[in-house]
Amino acid sequence: MIAATELTVASQMFKCNNGYIAKGIDGLNDEEWQARPNETSNSMLWIVGHIVWARTMALKALGAPWAAAEANPWLALFKRGSSPEAIAQYPAHEVVVGAWQDVDAALDVALEGTSEATLAASAGEKSPSFDGTIGGLINFLAHHEAYHAGQAAYLRRWLGHDGVAG
Repeated sequence: MIAATELTVASQMFKCNNGYIAKGIDGLNDEEWQARPNETSNSMLWIVGHIVWARTMALKALGAPWAAAEANPWLALFKRGSSPEAIAQYPAHEVVVGAWQDVDAALDVALEGTSEATLAASAGEKSPSFDGTIGGLINFLAHHEAYHAGQAAYLRRWLGHDGVAG
């Protein structure tokens, strides 16, 4: 159970997003991981890599940085504002999926132990926080991830696979 009630919905969104992403990537071949509807669209590899990157930002904000972040310098390829055109530099999708699973476990633990004081702290001036606090940032990141989970669901259908919901 989440200690801070402010994160209850965010925690549920992260779990729901995991289900959509897991279904979205199920059965994709190597070529499909890198396919894009056009040259400015995101690939599935970029979407999942970006989710890993964003979750590392959530962990950092919660004061529980993901230890493996430093061992994965490829994360910078998926940061906010990065170009989806760097596909040749991306790690294998198996590496990104493994990182997603690891960072998910770390985020679950961090969300469980987050204090009200941490959530009330300032997220910083340039943060996309809904209300300027760490709590607002975590809630924004759950919303942000749902946006990308939707992209993954659409991309899966574009690739000719069955949908992720329903």
